[in-house]
Amino acid sequence: MIQILSTAEMAEADRLTIAGGVPGITLMENAGRAVAETAARHKSPGCRAVVVAGPGNNGGDGFVAARILAERGYQVAVLLVGEASRLRGDAALAAKTWRGPILPAQADGLIGANIVIDALFGAGLDRPVEGTARAMIDAMNAQSAPVVAVDLPSGINGTSGAVMGAAVKAVAAITFFRKKPAHLLLPGRLHCGEISVADIGIPDSVVARIAPRTSENVPGLWRARFPVPRHDGNKFDRGHAVVVSGPSWSTGAARLAARGALRAGAGLVTVASPREALTVNASTNLAVMVRPVDGAAELTDFLSDRRLNALAIGPGVGVNDATCELVLAALAGERAVVLDADAMTSFAKGPQRLAEALKMRRRQVTILTPHEGEFSRFFMVLDKRAKSGSKLERARLAASLTGAIVLIKGADTVVAAPDGRASIAANAPAFLATAGSGDVLTGIATGLLAQGMPAFEAASAAVWLHGEAAALFGPGLIAEDLPEILPRVYRALLA
Repeated sequence: MIQILSTAEMAEADRLTIAGGVPGITLMENAGRAVAETAARHKSPGCRAVVVAGPGNNGGDGFVAARILAERGYQVAVLLVGEASRLRGDAALAAKTWRGPILPAQADGLIGANIVIDALFGAGLDRPVEGTARAMIDAMNAQSAPVVAVDLPSGINGTSGAVMGAAVKAVAAITFFRKKPAHLLLPGRLHCGEISVADIGIPDSVVARIAPRTSENVPGLWRARFPVPRHDGNKFDRGHAVVVSGPSWSTGAARLAARGALRAGAGLVTVASPREALTVNASTNLAVMVRPVDGAAELTDFLSDRRLNALAIGPGVGVNDATCELVLAALAGERAVVLDADAMTSFAKGPQRLAEALKMRRRQVTILTPHEGEFSRFFMVLDKRAKSGSKLERARLAASLTGAIVLIKGADTVVAAPDGRASIAANAPAFLATAGSGDVLTGIATGLLAQGMPAFEAASAAVWLHGEAAALFGPGLIAEDLPEILPRVYRALLA
């Protein structure tokens, strides 16, 4: 598991470490050395390195990096935003170890730079940049030398990943101890370039004391709960997933979801199809079964079979009152349910009705998989607080409001649980922006739930598998390719 620390949690990690006997200046020395090492990987000694330093601890890291680079034969200049006399604490101590001149921050100080170190602001920035700081960010972006960012590119909010007016575009960002949310959330991640994490002397034991609830979505988060077929098992042991289909002219989404569930490992998958769509559904599915189901009453009867232990509804089912009734029928049982697309949008005018149904089944498994548009149409009507905050904060709020696992799709997909756990994915390539890819994701999550994987882990695993499949296929990807490439992802994961 790779934990992500908020800016407040990182400050607490520093505090606990210093209270445990490690001087703050030692942490700063180690951080500055890591910055210098990162810069040295991009440019050789003899080059001109310019450090743009701020008035806080980020600037202190920059002073240490400047000293070390100068000792290694780089031609180093330090440009300070603010007055040297106003530096405090460890940053002031670090500045005293720098024997070269400290120049006022001006754009022309970057002329001739072969590499620039952005030590202006760290992850704690929470206000728009302006004045000299804004001018230096613009100047760093305008010049051609590579920029290495200390902790985060200056101008990025460490909590939300938002650009606070302007932000540095770095080729590399070196952070300390653990990543911050902005290293994974957009647009912050796009400003970071290559991200590395340095050990600066903070012991791992402080993580247990801080107990962070956010993790990067990588297999270590959910691998221990991932379903692996047993040699003595059979298809019934691997669960039976159901996907509710829409009318004949929009069956493709349900068929994509069903294929995703099957490739994800569900032992059996059935499409619950309106009778008028039976022919198209039956003729385009082989291993996936098709059963006639019209309306909420018939869906209730069909789901009386307790062996049908996971259900997906939403892809292509239609936005109307009939869909609302189908959703409520699906939620009435004890099986795991994944609600996507039309299943949520159909309740946009009366979201409280769905929210109440979700709260009634807090002990059952429910996953909601909206993209940003679907999230807005539902949750911003349900609660005005969902209009603001980072993607991570909004996902957590939505999970708390509904008692469901909430998965907000995108290049930085966030999965949040009602208990506060959350994961952020960073492995989704641009190729996933294609029609139907979200339907396959819904199917993968449903297939994992059918096999008994816990909901938070299943949703996070589905997101990661989805991204890995797309990356493995590469350019030219269409949604139909995702289930077919999934076995190669499984082979690597289970090796």
